[in-house]
Amino acid sequence: MSSLPGSADSHTPPRIDFAGSPRPTLGVEWEFALVDARTRDLSNEAAAVIAEIGETPHVHKELLRNTVEVVTGVCDTVGEAMDDLRSTLGPVRRIVRDRGMELFCAGTHPFAEWESQQLTEGQRYAELIKRTQWWGRQMLIWGVHVHVGISSAHKVMPIITSLLNQYPHLLALSASSPYWDGEDTGYASNRAMMFQQLPTAGLPFHFQKWSHFERFVYDQRKTGIIDHMNEIRWDIRPSPHLGTIEVRIFDGVSNIAELGALVALTHCLIVDLDRRLDAGEQLPTMPPWHVQENKWRAARYGLDAEIILDADSNERLVTEDLDDLLNRLEPVAASLNCADELARVADIYTLGGSYQRQRRVAEETDGDLLQVVDALVSELEL
Repeated sequence: MSSLPGSADSHTPPRIDFAGSPRPTLGVEWEFALVDARTRDLSNEAAAVIAEIGETPHVHKELLRNTVEVVTGVCDTVGEAMDDLRSTLGPVRRIVRDRGMELFCAGTHPFAEWESQQLTEGQRYAELIKRTQWWGRQMLIWGVHVHVGISSAHKVMPIITSLLNQYPHLLALSASSPYWDGEDTGYASNRAMMFQQLPTAGLPFHFQKWSHFERFVYDQRKTGIIDHMNEIRWDIRPSPHLGTIEVRIFDGVSNIAELGALVALTHCLIVDLDRRLDAGEQLPTMPPWHVQENKWRAARYGLDAEIILDADSNERLVTEDLDDLLNRLEPVAASLNCADELARVADIYTLGGSYQRQRRVAEETDGDLLQVVDALVSELEL
């Protein structure tokens, strides 16, 4: 029986080194669509925009040529991360506007057709589409990814598995994809339902040890499911080479104020779990079927979701649970210098989430989805 290079035998998977971070650093990846300033439809001009920007670690290409991703460096606070994003977005937006386009961010575009989108050149993208076919071509979606530094590999899987308890809170707050191909899907986050159709995407498995993750990666490679660890597209996943946990739950976020609030909540949740591990606490978990149901409820009902709280199947409105969660995390936020940003989380569900704002605009304009795009574009204030 064959084994991967570096493994002692077929029963000993190769080690996966986790870089580790001496402090709980932050990194943010923010995906934007390009929309034509006149038609408000998607524009496949990302390659030209990126070429004009020039080589930079802060602007990346993505699967489709309608998308640019803006990325921070390694930051220590939410405020620093938001300033980093502003400094990159300013020049990017000027270039985009000079080319007759605007930056747009939501989980989906209200009326764009996936058949009209062009694939970014590159073997990795071509292989993805070759394998996933129709579902891969459907991935007309945008999101936000947040990295938080973790000191040691042994903490990673317990934190990820426990963080799944707050999955519905994070998805409901960011839900911004009610429309698909010109129709209201009835979901707050249609993106969450779409993305999990890829073979390695969706909820992570409930592992408690790093060795369990190493075995999983070994099995995935041996059976040809993945060639590279980045092809594990879980909603929360380890990033071993960066020494981080990467939270990929969020729909696209239209503005920097809400983004800062969501990043602060993510930072506080992970650091809180990290500190509780250090204190010797066994972190709380729920059965996988509860987590799966919570994901669906948050995607379907957003901020009106009744979520399952624990293994005893107690339930509560997600916004009521957020009130208590934010209060509990206030000392953590103070220690991370993000108290102001964390406090803004409540503004999202008090004033209305993105999916609610989009529907409100559509209702007020007799279903004019161009007006929905206009409203989302106008929310990006730097």
